Order: sequence, then C-alpha cells, then structure tokens
Amino acid sequence: MEVIHSWSCPRSLSTALMYSFAQRDDIEVLDEPLNASFLKATGADRLYRDEIFASMEIDGHKVVKDIIYGPGKKKYRFCKNLAKHRILGLPSELMSKGKHFILIRNPVHILPSFGKVIPLSFLDVGLADLVSIYSDLCQMGTPPPVIDADDLQRNPEVSFLRCIFCVSFIYFQASMLKWEAGPIPEDGVWASWWYKTVHESTGFSSPRKYPRTFNMRHYDLLEHCLPLYNTLRRHVKGKSSLLASPLAPPSLPVPENAKLFAWVGDEILPREMAKAVAVWEGLRIYKGKVFKLEEHLERLFDSAKALAFNNVPTRDEVKAAIFKTLITNGMFDNTHIRLSLTRGKKVTSGMSPAFNRYGCTLIVLAEWKPPVYDNDNGIVLVTATTRRNSPTNLDSKIHHNNLLNNILAKVESNNANVDDAIMLDKDGFVSETNATNLFMVKNGVVLTPHADYCLPGITRATVMELVVKENFILEERNISLSEFHTADEVWTTGTIGELSPVVKIDGRVIGEGEVGPVTRKLQSAYKKLTDDSGVPIPTYQKL
Repeated sequence: MEVIHSWSCPRSLSTALMYSFAQRDDIEVLDEPLNASFLKATGADRLYRDEIFASMEIDGHKVVKDIIYGPGKKKYRFCKNLAKHRILGLPSELMSKGKHFILIRNPVHILPSFGKVIPLSFLDVGLADLVSIYSDLCQMGTPPPVIDADDLQRNPEVSFLRCIFCVSFIYFQASMLKWEAGPIPEDGVWASWWYKTVHESTGFSSPRKYPRTFNMRHYDLLEHCLPLYNTLRRHVKGKSSLLASPLAPPSLPVPENAKLFAWVGDEILPREMAKAVAVWEGLRIYKGKVFKLEEHLERLFDSAKALAFNNVPTRDEVKAAIFKTLITNGMFDNTHIRLSLTRGKKVTSGMSPAFNRYGCTLIVLAEWKPPVYDNDNGIVLVTATTRRNSPTNLDSKIHHNNLLNNILAKVESNNANVDDAIMLDKDGFVSETNATNLFMVKNGVVLTPHADYCLPGITRATVMELVVKENFILEERNISLSEFHTADEVWTTGTIGELSPVVKIDGRVIGEGEVGPVTRKLQSAYKKLTDDSGVPIPTYQKL
C-alpha cells in the first residue's frame, strides 16, 4: 500500500481534500491519525480531549508503524496531517516513507475562523512546523509539491494534476469533485466542532470574491505568520491567484544571484523585496465608495504606458486588489490609499527596464487618514527656490514616484516651518505646490495656472468643473507670484487634502487672513460631490 501524506495548518481546506480522496474506490483515508499523540505530548486542552483518548491510539510509534504504514485493503492510503502533530520522537520513517505534499493557506483567511473553536496561538496555527516539514523533506532529497488552498478552490482538478500526481502518479477522477452532504465514517471525533462547513458542502466551493473584514485583535499574530506563509508560497507552481505574474521565471545573468539578500528599511530581506521605479495614485474613500476611482486608474495606466511598463495588471485586477485591501482592513470611510505599481523585480541590478522580467508589482497601502491640512482655518505657504521641472526634461503628467524636485521644495517648507511650498516654473510663473495644485480668486474671478509644468490633478479638474457649475468665472493662464500675494482668496487642491484654504504666502496675508466665501462655497460643493458619487465597495452596508 502506498501512503500519501497531506501536511497543513488548520482551516486550510484539508478536510475538503480528505473528502475528495475518500470518493475514490482505491483509496482509504485517515483523519489526523497523530492527534491523540499530539494532545498527550503537549497537554493541549481540547473540549473533545477525552473522546480522542478513548477512540484513538495515543502511542505515536504505534500510530506510525501500525496505523499509518500498517496493512490495508486498498492500493493507497491518504493521511490528512496537521503540521503541529509531528511531535519530537516519532519514528523517522514517518517522513522517509510515503509521499508527501504541503497544503497552505493565507493566514488572513485562517485566523478569523480558527479562533471560534480554540484560542488562537502561534503554536496552534502551526506554520512554523509546516516550514520545518518542507525543509526536512528538501534535505532528504524529496522536496514536496506545495498547493495553495485558494488555487485548490479555484481549480481543484488543475491543483490535483499539478501537485498530487507528481508525488504518486495517481490520476485524477471526476468523482473527486463531488460528495454527498454530511459526515463520512472516517471523520475524527472532533468533526462536530470543526467540520460544519464541510458537512454542508457537496464539493469544493469557489473562493470568496471578497474576504471577510479581518479582526485586528489578531494582527500581531498575523505578522508572525505571514512571512512563513510567504516562504512556502514561493514554492507553489503555476499560481492562479489575483495578480500573479503570467510570466515564466526568467533566467538570471548570474544564477547565483537568485538567492541573495538586500537591505530594505531597517532589515535584511530576500532580494525580491527590493522593488524598482513606480507609478502611483492617491485614492480617498468616502462612506463606502472610492472617489474618482476610474479617473485615477486611467492616469495610473497612462503613466505606466508612458514609462513603457510591461505585463501591467488589468483594471479589474487592480480594482479587486483595492477592494480586498479595504474590506480586509474594514476601511470604508476616512481612508486614503497609496496605490503603487512598480516595474517589478529585476534579474540583476542596473537601470535598464530590460532587467525587469518578472512582471509588474502592485502595492495597495490603505491608511486611516483624514485630510492632512487645516481646511477650517487655513494653511501657510512659502515660495521655494527649487523650480518645477520642465516637460523638456521630465513630463509632470507622468505620475511617477521620482519626485525629487517636489521633495527638495518640501524640505524648504519644513525648514520655514510652514505647511507646503509654492513651486515656480522655469519662467517664474506659479506652477503648483510641492504636493497640490493651486487656485486663486481676484475680483470674483477664479484663476488657476496652466498645467504645462505641473500634474493636472484629478481634484483640480473636479474643482474646475465645480467652479463653472457654481457660476463663477474661471480662467486658466500664467499667473505671477505677486498675483498670488495680492489675491483675495487662495486654495490648494489634492486628493490627500481636498480643498485647503491658504491664509498666508511668504509672509503676506491673503485677503482677510481667513477662509473666503468662494472657498467655502466650493468646499461645500466638493463635500456634496464626495457624498453622492464614487465607486461602491462591495460588501459595504451603510449603517
């Protein structure tokens, strides 16, 4: 009899996989045969502890020799094992004999349901044990295939053929995709505590389109678990998850560079954590909706195209990543997203984009962040000596992360102890601030600089539309610095700050030194627009 071992953490679809194997006539299944040995050795408390001891063999040596590798009536035996059940002192043939594969699942999905039955702990999750099992099998010269539970849900047949056939040459049978609802005789005595979802199922269910909101009480534990999950996930072949690169791993100019370390932030990390040039967008969330999402994505893709990015994710893939990030964090209002798209990993260091052969990397960083400026009382600006770059050198309409001019201007505003810095173009006209676009009012006319040298912001375009809608005269032209010094009103616009009134520039008080009537009216119109429009976040329910 040939024994096939599945090693996993709890809540990783391992029971559904056991049910799948149980549908075959040539396979018998064992449900966590080492569970009693684990409880006896560790003293772990379980509500069903006495039932386990009464119904299962406790001696780990006997379990391995007589049950796992004992005689059977069928050609194959499938053992569903939890990684933490491999306690010290078990016979070495547990790992040296049989065929083994690893089943993993993102702990973001494991932890919320795991704690419903027993208290959550790092040891009970067992990811460290799973990495240890993978390492031990590799050292023995038999590196096991790794299956991700999400891939198993999306396409169980492909996952089966890709991994399980590799270890045991068992051909897939269509009967493995369906089973009758309810328990099976092989269930462990703990089934009534853990198997409710499987008992209600009749096959592999598709993964949730959007995750449940993650309970932030488990965040510290998640931080411990995720690096271990990612260590194993790197060994999954043919990932089908969202935004997985469609490209085959490229050959490296120097193969020895595949496994190196880089300094990122304040720690040594695998080199793949060091990313390349990026384009980016800022997004703001209002009452369950992403404001101006389509416009921001349009600019993101335009910037990526201008910089000749290859293998860019689709608009739907980027949207799904945004929504999943927000839903997992439970962020539906008062939130800002930094959306970055890098060229991805390089095969070697160097400035050439030809070295970026892995496909783009998408980063969605959501933060609780109200508007960053004082929009009630106003902000103070100073004019920077650093000029806004000309499109003859670097076109500001490409929204990239190489913002050195802006950063140098921001240094000047920090040194002046004011909110931001005005940047002039090469001819001395006002362009924008280091972070936002600019508007001014003079004698009832609203003016804003041409966008020749600055980023034509999405909030800028929105406010220009509101100016016209509110029946103000709008002019877009070259504006000198002295015109801003003597304006009746000035405000800045940007996703991160909305409409921010300016009360002083270079020591000159603007108007009456307070928020003006035109600014107030447009702030009110902008707020109404953010309340009424935006792309809804799936699963959000207004309270």
